[in-house]
Amino acid sequence: MGDIPAVPRVPAQRDPRDTPVRSPVDSSADSPAALRFSVLGPVRAWHDDEPLPTGSPQQRALLAALLLREGRTATAAELIDALWGDEPPSQALAAVRTYASRLRKVLGAWVLVSESGGYAIRSLAEGALDLTVAQELATEAEKSRSAGDLRHARDALNQALDLWDGQPLAGLPGPYAEAQRARLEEWLLQLLESRLDMDLEQGCHAESVSELTALTAEHPLRERLRELLMLALYRSGRQAEALAVYADTRRLLADELGVDPRPGLRELQKRILQADPGLAEPSAPLAPEAAPAPVRPAQLPATVPDFTGRAAFVSELSKVLASASSASSAQGRVMAVSALAGIGGVGKTTLAVHVAHQARSAFPDGQLYIDLQGAGMQAAEPETVLGTFLRALGTADSAIPDSLEERAALYRSVLDGRRILVLLDNARDAAQVRPLLPGTEGCAALVTSRVRMVDLAGAHLVDLDVMSPEEALQLFTKIVGEERVAAERKAALDVVAACGFLPLAIRIAASRLAARRTWTVSVLAEKLGDERRRLDELQAGDLAVKATFELGYGALDRQQARAFRLLGLADGPDISLAAAAAVLDLPVDDAEEVLESLVDTSLLESAAPGRYRYHDLVRLYARACAERDEHPPGERALAMSRLLDFYLATVAATYRIQRPEDRLVDHLEHAEYPGLAFADSHAAQDWVHAEAVCVLACVRQSATRPDTLRRAADVLWAAVELAESGTNSKEYEAVAAIVRDAARAAGDPRTEARVLTAMAFVHCFSGSRFDVAIQESERASELALAADDRLTACWSSNISGVVALYQNRYDSGEAHLTRAIESFRDCADRPGEASALCNLSRIHLATGRTDSAVALAEQGTAMYDAMGHALRGANGRYALGLALTQSGRLTEAAGHLDEALRVFRDSRQRLWEGMTLFRLAEVDLAAARSARAATNAEQALTVLRGIGGEWRRGNVLTVLGRALHGIGQLDRAQVCWQDALGIFESLEAPEADAVRGLLGRATCTNC
Repeated sequence: MGDIPAVPRVPAQRDPRDTPVRSPVDSSADSPAALRFSVLGPVRAWHDDEPLPTGSPQQRALLAALLLREGRTATAAELIDALWGDEPPSQALAAVRTYASRLRKVLGAWVLVSESGGYAIRSLAEGALDLTVAQELATEAEKSRSAGDLRHARDALNQALDLWDGQPLAGLPGPYAEAQRARLEEWLLQLLESRLDMDLEQGCHAESVSELTALTAEHPLRERLRELLMLALYRSGRQAEALAVYADTRRLLADELGVDPRPGLRELQKRILQADPGLAEPSAPLAPEAAPAPVRPAQLPATVPDFTGRAAFVSELSKVLASASSASSAQGRVMAVSALAGIGGVGKTTLAVHVAHQARSAFPDGQLYIDLQGAGMQAAEPETVLGTFLRALGTADSAIPDSLEERAALYRSVLDGRRILVLLDNARDAAQVRPLLPGTEGCAALVTSRVRMVDLAGAHLVDLDVMSPEEALQLFTKIVGEERVAAERKAALDVVAACGFLPLAIRIAASRLAARRTWTVSVLAEKLGDERRRLDELQAGDLAVKATFELGYGALDRQQARAFRLLGLADGPDISLAAAAAVLDLPVDDAEEVLESLVDTSLLESAAPGRYRYHDLVRLYARACAERDEHPPGERALAMSRLLDFYLATVAATYRIQRPEDRLVDHLEHAEYPGLAFADSHAAQDWVHAEAVCVLACVRQSATRPDTLRRAADVLWAAVELAESGTNSKEYEAVAAIVRDAARAAGDPRTEARVLTAMAFVHCFSGSRFDVAIQESERASELALAADDRLTACWSSNISGVVALYQNRYDSGEAHLTRAIESFRDCADRPGEASALCNLSRIHLATGRTDSAVALAEQGTAMYDAMGHALRGANGRYALGLALTQSGRLTEAAGHLDEALRVFRDSRQRLWEGMTLFRLAEVDLAAARSARAATNAEQALTVLRGIGGEWRRGNVLTVLGRALHGIGQLDRAQVCWQDALGIFESLEAPEADAVRGLLGRATCTNC
């Protein structure tokens, strides 16, 4: 780990020997403390925030020479030499005196002083010169890095780098300014290398590639930058490109300087060829951008205030956790893993949470918690959990990789050097748990599961049984109260015995009694004496848990019991308060009161404010109760119908607020139950993304019933943003396939057409199944026309045209889009018409009709703007930017694409954000800005990780290769083209021919 470069301190500020004497005629700068100067860019001066005139270039050069003298006096001869070197003009001394006099009037005589025939800058306040501030920040960064605090070091360096405003001492004449400019530019590069080195140490390799690519283009002979680029590419999984950088560097050094790469670069190449494991992972945890302090998650659920007994288990588990945090333990600071197993309701989670809270001080860097839902039908996927954990630890979404293996590796890297406790609750099996274990010293994991994890290597296994009679009675007494239990001790023993000493059953029974002050303990004991409700069979496993839940269910009042039954019908990991109110057909406030009362009985959990969930087994029991007890039986269907209506109405509201005047919402099925209203587009987007899983789960359930099938399809259609943005696209596609099959089985062409249209959008956005997309869109068009569903026919024609464009079938695409434009006009759907116009612009562009392509895109964009369509207006600007690029109007093209990029980022449209960066790279290539093109293309690759499909990735790699070729990184360019060719050949895409041509020409050039 290299040191942060230092530069000599400048200038020495106040000198106690110098007492400023103010002249009555000096009136320009009334306070030296208010003066500020910059040299890390153009030489400028300010008084407070007002810029001061600093004169001609020679006069500014004199000011810079004085500022860089560290407060020391510069003689007239030294200043003449600084400004003119060996050939000063005949009146050089007079000129120096004139410049000094003018500056003194601006700055004040107490700032620019004259002594011993020379001049000096004195009496400046701390931080008055940007270079001084940058030096102090660099020193601070060096100290932090030496202390191992890379986060703070990186932040300090970024602050120092932010002080640069272009070329230092920009535009100043003279040999002194030239020498100082070179010195400061070298220092800037050293600081950049240090910060980039820390970026890589903190795991930001993918994000660093674009910046390093641009820097190596600007400074092609700087080997340290090439070394960092090789490492960043290698850690991003791009080994061939990393080796190509070395080949490019070796060739360039031989051609330009006649030398070989330095040993460090050669050693790195050797380690990459050997796939050295030491290169694979960063040596320090990932630091989130602009994070002022480490993120310390505190996710443990609240511990129960009446925790009772389990003293032996608490002691045993605490000792295991202590082994991970005690430096004096025999094992040293190792990772500790304890796995608690037992039947449902035995108190595994309660014990684990209690122990975790007691151990919090030993894990000061935070605690993570997740319910893995292992007892249910859909256990949490490890990659999803890792994404949640990485976000909780401060990792940006853009830095989270896609595969399970990459996420697990990044997770372990983030935890390296930190002391964090991970509580993995309700695990399915060891395979689900293994990727979630920290794997680093000083961390610990607590795991609860219904199965004994004998195959979890290194885990301390704990089998949790029911409570002893004494512990059970203590728990019962704490909830019910000492006075009531003492008066009926035998009856209390009968109660806990009837509960089978199962903690959850005891808690439910005791809570029931505590809520009924008119009951005696004997009354409860008598009720539990009924064989049909006794819990002696708890040791039979799941039946025991069901019997325990039956006891709690029996204690509910009528309204609570109804809520308990109906809320259990909905799939999805949890449910919002508003959605629950729809299920129950209650006002939100009334629904909240009922739900919170269920939380008090422990039959329902509050996952977060306004969100509720069942334990998996409780949900199954609630559904069994609904089938058994809900009368009339049709009420179950009505409850789910209201939930679907709520989601349909709310999704329609989000669609309407983001797409004013769009007619799609007018053609959706009617929702009897109202949805939410939103104040703005951001609130609508937040809801869509937060509720995506629950909405799709409801659609999946509703597809099985003929009376809800159409509404389910319309929810999908109105929520197509989930697929377009790249979020939840796989889940969306899977649910859409279920709805499509159900519509086909029901013989409902209208519904099938709508779902096929939505699926065509998904496949188009995925960028890899255009053949399927065209089949679906054309079939959707046929079905929609047969069902007289005009708007669906419009949209299916529109998407057919887009897919034909991607397949280079331009005649067919133009026919589809022309028909779509006419149909949208007939339906008075102006947003749809604008969309088809912009898409037709792409067809005209591809067939050489550039002028009409620009006109069509301008027309579509103007329509969007007139309707206030910010997001779709960005799509219009995207199309317009493409057309303007091909017409040679590059400045206008870049302007429109930049505007689109801002909207896409603000709207969290990652697919379109990445594609816009790709198009900006094309503009840069056309403008012969290869370095900037490489930067934009690299950023596009980063944004499009995991979304957009391989076809789009191949296009980005093609452009990146062209940009790299333009900056002389020829071998790396060939690697990009070879990767692109492999993608296009596997997809049998026509773009393969163009890439072969690029590779052929590059080979000839290299020969």
